[in-house]
Amino acid sequence: MSDHPFLITARDLEPHIGRDGLSIVDASWYLPAQKRFARPEFEAGHIPGAVFFDQDEIADKSSQLPHTLPSEAFFAERVGALGVRDTDTIVVYDGMGFFSAPRVWWMLRVFGAKDVRLLDGGLPSWIEAGLPLETGPSRASPAPFDARLDREAVVFIDEMKDIVAGGAHQIADARSGERFRAEAPEPREGVRGGHMPGARSVPIGSLTDGGRLKDAEALRTLFSNAGIDPEQPVVTSCGSGVTAAAINFALASLHNRNVRLYDGSWTEWGSRDDTPVETGPAR
Repeated sequence: MSDHPFLITARDLEPHIGRDGLSIVDASWYLPAQKRFARPEFEAGHIPGAVFFDQDEIADKSSQLPHTLPSEAFFAERVGALGVRDTDTIVVYDGMGFFSAPRVWWMLRVFGAKDVRLLDGGLPSWIEAGLPLETGPSRASPAPFDARLDREAVVFIDEMKDIVAGGAHQIADARSGERFRAEAPEPREGVRGGHMPGARSVPIGSLTDGGRLKDAEALRTLFSNAGIDPEQPVVTSCGSGVTAAAINFALASLHNRNVRLYDGSWTEWGSRDDTPVETGPAR
């Protein structure tokens, strides 16, 4: 069994499949450059009893920003339709091991679910263990989800501007180092390259080995080398709020409970003309 308070192994999960009060959520989501398609992959093979959480649809559809947090009522309706209750033990996974699942882990918790885990190594670990898959679309009976947004866990644009201007907060950016330094273009049209003044680069890929979260000692070293004190408050960001949650999860593994996520992330910050941008390495 993993010693991480929010991780569960495939072998530990398997005996509980089908148990009342357990919900399994496939949170797979991919960047266009990855050329993978989450829903067809889910229907081709998923953990038995899992439901598919569409991160592009369970979002604020009135926003011009991609997959930002929806209203409490919308989240409750859509997640409840998947048969997931806020009182369940919820296990989340994705098709890469540790990429998009932390975002749904974070969303469920920020909307009030108390017991949410990640499958260590994601779907690849389940397959590697020789465990069975199920095919077809999600099959679930609707269930009540009492959604209550913890606004203190989220940073919105006005506060983020104050945080950057103040210069006293730690900001960790999960995008690639090339995008952080503006050496690679942003994938969304009209979004400048670079990073927020004071931000530090913590690419999501640096957090893992073989699709699994690194151990505590390695994570502490990684954050320290990036200029982040993992015991102090941190605000996380990325391209659009998905992979930022991987940093939240990694810091939770180090028992840091004062980590917030900037939901608009770089898509919002980099597309405005009233937000400062730096290029090159972190200063």
